[in-house]
Amino acid sequence: METSTIPLTKIDHCRYEIPSSFNSGMRVPGRIYANEKLLTDILKDRAVEQVVNVAFLPGIVGYSMAMPDMHWGYGFPIGGVAATNPEKGGVISPGGVGFDINCGVRFVRTKLKEQEVRPRLRELVRTLFQSVPSGMGAKGGLRLQNRELKQVLSRGSRWAVEHDYGVEADLEATEDYGCIAGANPEAVSERAYDRGKSQLGTLGSGNHFLEIQIIDKIFDESSAKQLNLFEGEVCVMIHCGSRGLGHQVCTDYCKVFLSCLSKYNIHLPDKQLACAPLNSFEGQEYLSAMRSAANFAFCNRQMILHNVRLSFEKIFSVQWQELGLNQIYDVAHNIAKMEKHKINGKEAVLCIHRKGATRAFPAGHPELPLKYRSIGQPVIIPGSMGSFSYLLIGEEGSSETFYSCCHGAGRVMSRSKAQKIYQAHTLLKELEERGIIVQAESKATIVEEAPGVYKDASEVVEVVSQAGLSRKLCRMRPIGVVKG
Repeated sequence: METSTIPLTKIDHCRYEIPSSFNSGMRVPGRIYANEKLLTDILKDRAVEQVVNVAFLPGIVGYSMAMPDMHWGYGFPIGGVAATNPEKGGVISPGGVGFDINCGVRFVRTKLKEQEVRPRLRELVRTLFQSVPSGMGAKGGLRLQNRELKQVLSRGSRWAVEHDYGVEADLEATEDYGCIAGANPEAVSERAYDRGKSQLGTLGSGNHFLEIQIIDKIFDESSAKQLNLFEGEVCVMIHCGSRGLGHQVCTDYCKVFLSCLSKYNIHLPDKQLACAPLNSFEGQEYLSAMRSAANFAFCNRQMILHNVRLSFEKIFSVQWQELGLNQIYDVAHNIAKMEKHKINGKEAVLCIHRKGATRAFPAGHPELPLKYRSIGQPVIIPGSMGSFSYLLIGEEGSSETFYSCCHGAGRVMSRSKAQKIYQAHTLLKELEERGIIVQAESKATIVEEAPGVYKDASEVVEVVSQAGLSRKLCRMRPIGVVKG
């Protein structure tokens, strides 16, 4: 299938549709959220073909969807969203979650102003770099035995809080209170345990980061005030996931699910979409293992937050509570979750695959904690290390995407191409001239994550805003970055 042969019908200024009549195997149409400018970049890779392929999944309902930050991924496009109905033979696909299970973002405010941080910025970045291990295979200060690690997989962020690595308020400000129910650590392989036991509190490599930012623009004064967010204040963003443990869970079950295709008579155009019925033994085993890895990721970000607070205390000689390092929210963007949604006016429990996509519940949604129910769920959209990031709020319009939104800027350039174009020392100098201090474990990471390899996050955010999926709350610019 060539991308150029796929018919894209423009519905409005931010929606394009692929009719299910395009291919007899499509069970639903495809829908892409983008404007004309972003669509030009989207059509450069084969992600649109993957939107078509996902529409083949048994039990899929609504649309095979992709957010404006979409690009090619394993099986699903990154930025892909799909809902399957277990009562209609619906399946679950590890390719619809991704290898970094519950890769997500945590956003933390402070009371500090830029002028208070700027004189100590280089020292602060260095301290954060030392306190939060980064890079491929990075190991943290904890090395848990399997018995303890099983508790992490079962309890998520609550395990960290119970061991004095956080406070109760952090749990309320985390999706699912930092723990997805239904995890079964016994469904996780020994190899996954081996990879994860020393990685709590670590960033990893690739596009993961720890960033010091300044709130430079407020779009919704009322909602921002409710969350104690004010222009000119320093904040911190943490982007990472389940590390080697989650990667191994995905690897293990991708192999298992390949045999499920013939066992359950499932025919797909791409074996990377290997899946199993949600109501099957294999489907339930993967769900419980994936939830375990997701809980590990929540705990990982909680441990990183603890070390961020200690770093600020060290630099400013003040307790983190006085510095106002309070968590605003933590969201998952590589996950599959069982949620209640309406299909043709009837409520059904569906499996929502969000692969490089963020949940975006609107105000009044019953699953939101009271703290957010009056304004809606925060949606955290990181940019690149040299561009703006955004905090959005879920809107009722996102019901058409099963309450899903974009998760970032989205790549437009491969890592290998970036290595041919950019040089680390030049990038570091350019960023420092703009007031951005970067410290990374690897020069290769700096090159592969150069601002130019990503779409403009502002363009992506504008599309989801115009589509009514989320509304803009505030914009942040980076001043200090820790990379793997």
